[in-house]
Amino acid sequence: MAEKKSVDFEQSLERLEELVDQMESGELSLEAMIKHFEEGSKLVEVCTQKLNEVEQKIEKLVKKDGELQEVPFEVEG
Repeated sequence: MAEKKSVDFEQSLERLEELVDQMESGELSLEAMIKHFEEGSKLVEVCTQKLNEVEQKIEKLVKKDGELQEVPFEVEG
């Protein structure tokens, strides 16, 4: 069974910024613009998923005895 490769949030965001810069330059063909847009859309999904995971983890922090303690987060699905 193949392992799903973990994508780094910062790398995805950096690549997304590169794509946007290239698209805004006005130097790409229509075909290249479409490919950049498709790749960018996938990167946005990856970044959004990672941010949602982090948000859920933060929401699991609870205050107990005056200290913040992390409660294990279980992903549904």
